[in-house]
Amino acid sequence: MTPKNILVLCTGNSCRSQLLHGYLASMLGQRAAVYSAGVEVHGLNPRAVRVLAEDGLDISQHTSNHVDEYAAVPFDYVITVCDHAHEVCPVFPASARKRHHNFPDPAKATGTDEEVMQQFRMVRDQIKAYAQAFVREEFA
Repeated sequence: MTPKNILVLCTGNSCRSQLLHGYLASMLGQRAAVYSAGVEVHGLNPRAVRVLAEDGLDISQHTSNHVDEYAAVPFDYVITVCDHAHEVCPVFPASARKRHHNFPDPAKATGTDEEVMQQFRMVRDQIKAYAQAFVREEFA
């Protein structure tokens, strides 16, 4: 079976898209090539790396990429994880199945380091549940 190409798209490709990228790559293995990108590039958020490491996944080598870098990739799925990216999402071929879920942006959390990390954990857990449902629905 040919692996499916999945693009996870967010505003800055620093946090939410990186989290979903990490989970989908882990859950799907050789069944999919997972990419993540932003409509802007903000750099990999260190707390996103930290919160996934708490769940046993290492995304420390991920890079923050602009969606234009993948213009030639024939995506089977394009998943937007924030309303901004959904609204300004570039046009992809009609064959790409589009999915959207607006997750809160933990990078905007305020408070102590522990309070901010709690926001990251909450969003991480929402994204993990979304990834599990996506894999069940599309790859069962």
